[in-house]
Amino acid sequence: MARVERKYGVVLESLPNLHFRVRLESGEELLCHLAGKLRLYHIKVLPGDKVSVEVSPYDNKRGRIIYRGR
Repeated sequence: MARVERKYGVVLESLPNLHFRVRLESGEELLCHLAGKLRLYHIKVLPGDKVSVEVSPYDNKRGRIIYRGR
């Protein structure tokens, strides 16, 4: 199984179909989608929110938002 990295960042922009543009602490920008549990429990993610992201080992420009901070 591939190793998944967890990184932290801020949501810059909300895109259609629950995709988001996220800027990581390192300055990189990723295209992220919302994890299933966040969809299931209707967790709202807005621009400016701090989030935890799992970065895909296959494509460093894509990830999955797994936690929304306060």
